Amino acid sequence: MTGKRTLPGEGAHAHQHDLRLFKGIEAWVFDLDNTLYPHEADLFSQIDDKISRYVQKLLDLSREEARAHQKELYHEHGTTLRGLMKRHEIDPDDYLRAVHDIDYSGLLPNPDLASAIEALPGKKFIFTNGDRPHAERTAAALGISDHFEDIFGIVEADLIPKPNRETYDMFLAKTGISSARAAMFEDLPKNLAVPHQLGMCTTLIVPKGTREVFRESWDLEGEPYPHVDFVTDDLTGFLKAVLGGLG
Repeated sequence: MTGKRTLPGEGAHAHQHDLRLFKGIEAWVFDLDNTLYPHEADLFSQIDDKISRYVQKLLDLSREEARAHQKELYHEHGTTLRGLMKRHEIDPDDYLRAVHDIDYSGLLPNPDLASAIEALPGKKFIFTNGDRPHAERTAAALGISDHFEDIFGIVEADLIPKPNRETYDMFLAKTGISSARAAMFEDLPKNLAVPHQLGMCTTLIVPKGTREVFRESWDLEGEPYPHVDFVTDDLTGFLKAVLGGLG
């Protein structure tokens, strides 16, 4: 089951494997931001802006200084929150309330996605570096809340973000799922490395219209992301193709 080829269904292209890899999957794990809703929905940009404003106010920095410090903390610690806790001893609850105080009105219900998730055999989970209230509001706006067994957010992870291995271990311990029978969907390649090591089937969600760019770069660079099994810019179309393959 190797070699690149086109898969059935709009937006469903394999990086390395074909859809038979999903046979036997009993747990479906979805990241939240820029995964369950498309990157072009521009919801996460609001959070990103709120984070910058929080850092700016907390440390009395200029807008540009705050932005630079935010990105430094993110790259060093995995999330800006973890960096602020380590360097500045902030209250994480205050931070999470502030940065997730955003407008969800632009996020429309997605009945096709809801139907596809509902039809997946087994349990479904949201696994996010955001907090549970944000995930609940996002899922409600998309109309997919009823199709998930549980939400595992940053608080449930003891504020330790993906891609730390212990975060995935905590998720598996809490949910009781088998990683060898699980599939994970993410928009950040680095967050799929540990799931791949644990035996999960991994799918990278990329912004609309960039799937082929990613595929071409992999061809040129010699598979720099061997921990990514599939790539798609259309989660709904991809899930429909997976369901077709399972049938």
